[in-house]
This record gives sequence, structure tokens and C-alpha cells, in this order.
Amino acid sequence: FLYLAGVRRLYLRGDRWPIHRTVFWVLGMLMLVWVTSGPLNAYQEYLFSIHMMGHMMLSMAIPLLLVSGAPITLALRAIHKRDDGTRGGREWIMWAVHSPFSRVVTHPFVAAAIFILSLWAFYFTDLVRWSMYEHLGHEWMVIHFLISGYLFVMSLIGADPVPYRLPYPGRLITLIAVMAMHAFFGIAIMMQEGLMVADWFGSMGRDWGVDPLQDQYVGGGIAWSIGEIPTLILAITVAIQWSRSDTKLQRRADRHADRTGDAELEEYNAKLAALAERDQRGSR
Repeated sequence: FLYLAGVRRLYLRGDRWPIHRTVFWVLGMLMLVWVTSGPLNAYQEYLFSIHMMGHMMLSMAIPLLLVSGAPITLALRAIHKRDDGTRGGREWIMWAVHSPFSRVVTHPFVAAAIFILSLWAFYFTDLVRWSMYEHLGHEWMVIHFLISGYLFVMSLIGADPVPYRLPYPGRLITLIAVMAMHAFFGIAIMMQEGLMVADWFGSMGRDWGVDPLQDQYVGGGIAWSIGEIPTLILAITVAIQWSRSDTKLQRRADRHADRTGDAELEEYNAKLAALAERDQRGSR
């Protein structure tokens, strides 16, 4: 509601807001409602594969859509700036963006570490059991992996302001490293000889679907294969942004050369000519 209200305020003010950002945000929110309140949420308690599918959606697919909506940029443009020295919504958002905590958690390396390490820690400790047995644990799982995925995606392709972003080559290298560790995580799940949370998934007594161990193998395959699709989209997006950035820099350089009559290049060529003439005189 707040996002759409911000878009409406910009429209009434005569400002433009890219329609694709609104579409991405709405799709992300609808997908979030579907994952947390639809069939995936119902069957994830019985099938590990469905649980893993929901997890991949929460940590990768949904953040990809929400980050593309650029909600912070929208809020900074839509909320009125206060001139009386007090803090309103815009001022608090600016404070949060530039706070020391934000500098840490939005740093690309920290965001990548939180994203991938929490994945391993969750499934290879009793945290996964806590999320199955306790409603609070389940809600924590949803919130944690949604936020960790959002921070990671935002550090790579987000249009919203952050204290620091890696250059494009660094982003691609970071993404490739995360993809490798994510694929290895899926393979590790597939290679498990015992049942994870056996007292839960092995005690359902269901007489439909594949057996729990085979279903766990399918869940690992989902993490390894389907889970990499949003990551591949991220890599393509980073490459496109890199190409557009180079194009913008070249256009900026061309406009500067047109304004200055390429004075810097002419000065550089004059220096080279002077050095060449001096060398010729010295050789004589």
C-alpha cells in the first residue's frame, strides 16, 4: 500500500516513476503472499522438497523482484523533506542508509557471507528443526532469509543508495563464488545418507508421494538446479548494467570533449611533441 501510495504521489506531482519498477514490486509482494500463505506453505511441512522450493523463492526469487522495485529510492522521492530541523520518514530513511550498521550489513562481502553461510548454518544445525517445530522459528526463517537475500541482491544490482558497492568485475566475481558455494550446498544435501530432521519428515506416516529420503534428494536437486536460475538472472543483470555503465561513461567523455574542444587530448599531444623534439635535439 505504501509503495503504491508513493507512486501515486509522484504521479499527482507530475514526476515520472518507471512502470517496470512498480510491476516488479507488486509481483514480488504477490509472490511473497503466495509462498507464505499458499500451497507451498501448506506442503512444506510434509515434503522437504517443497520446503526447499519455498526457501529458494524466499531467499532468491522474491528479493530479485523486490530489489528491482527500488522502494528506498521511491520513498526518498515521495516523502516530503522537513525544513524545521525535525526528522520525518525521509530523514529517518537517510539516517538508516548511512548508519554504521547499514555500512556493515550492506557491504557486498558481508551481505554475500550472510547469504551463503546462513544457508549452511540453518540446514546443518538444529535451526531447521526449530523452524519446523515452533511457529516462531518458522517466522524467523521467513524473515531472515528474505532479508538476507534482499541485502545480497541489493549489493549487486540495486538502484537504491548504499554506502558502498563493488566495481562490476568485483560483483561478478562475488556472484560466481556464491553460485559455486550454493551449488555445492545442493550437492551436499543430495549426498546425505540419513534423513534430515528424521523425527519430523520421517514420522509423518503419509502414504502418498515418494519416500522421505528420496524427497530429500529431490530437495537438494532443487537447491542445486532451480535455485541457480535467479542467480543466473542476477549475473545477466550485472553484465547488462556493466555494459550500460561503460556506454554512459563513454558518452560523458564524448560530451566533455565536445565542450572543451578536446583540450586535454591536445595538451597531451603537445607534451608528447615537445618531448620528441627535445629528444631529437639531444641526439644532435
